Amino acid sequence: QVQLVESGGGFMQPGGSLRLSCAASGRVFSIHYMGWYRQAPGESRELVASISNGGRTDYADSVKGRFTISKDNAKDTMYLQMNSLKPEDTAIYYCKVLANGPNEYWGQGTQVTVSS
Repeated sequence: QVQLVESGGGFMQPGGSLRLSCAASGRVFSIHYMGWYRQAPGESRELVASISNGGRTDYADSVKGRFTISKDNAKDTMYLQMNSLKPEDTAIYYCKVLANGPNEYWGQGTQVTVSS
């Protein structure tokens, strides 16, 4: 079993920055994919950013140039640095991990609210 613990969400004014963390624990033998997803009110869940075991990254067009995904393999942790936050970034952010072969794991979600 694998548990994902997220932190770093909260309230921020437009233009501010937040850093989300997602730490995997438990029976983690390998991680070959990690990604951040978000779901805003009235919208479907979308991929925000992802990073492969080899370090390849992918971003949604709406966050390119503002968000940066990274990972620390020694800690089984990934991060999402969010700069120049906009009100439209307000959403519940979810951590997704592919580990231990083909198994898929999700975090509980963390709220990010950007407002004046």
